[in-house]
Amino acid sequence: MNEIADNWQPQNLLLDVDGVFTDGKIYSSWEGKLFKVFGPDDHDAIKLVQTLMKVTVLTADAKGFPITEKRIVGEMGLDLHLVDVGSRPDWVSNKFDVSTVVYMGDGIFDPLVFSRVKYSIAPANAMKHTRSSACFVTDRRGSEGAIAEAIVHLVDKFFGGFENFVK
Repeated sequence: MNEIADNWQPQNLLLDVDGVFTDGKIYSSWEGKLFKVFGPDDHDAIKLVQTLMKVTVLTADAKGFPITEKRIVGEMGLDLHLVDVGSRPDWVSNKFDVSTVVYMGDGIFDPLVFSRVKYSIAPANAMKHTRSSACFVTDRRGSEGAIAEAIVHLVDKFFGGFENFVK
């Protein structure tokens, strides 16, 4: 894990979709993917933290992209990028100054991104090796407020405390 200076403040929050925003399950029928389960509190927390950090969302789910795009772009107004998990570490390194990035992911390849960014977060439902590679692991699972919990943690740790921020 990267060394964090006492006065460091993140500038970019990168969030994976499936398993972080959602429960990570695939709901499909003969017609294809039908829906994804998103959590109710995450959007409110993201709106609060957007005054402190730029929020960018990544998904590798090309088949479920229209569902994700409707929620993330259409309803939440966030930047969304389709980036496969294999190229994600290089994509993040090429698009961002990694010394400014917090990345939240749950998947098998997310520790490869964790090793490049300054701070990493995994939800409770992340793979075991992903949780052990993260700087912080939420108690909540994807689609159950994991992002909201992570944001409260970030504001407490790097921006003087959640209670002071929301006053």
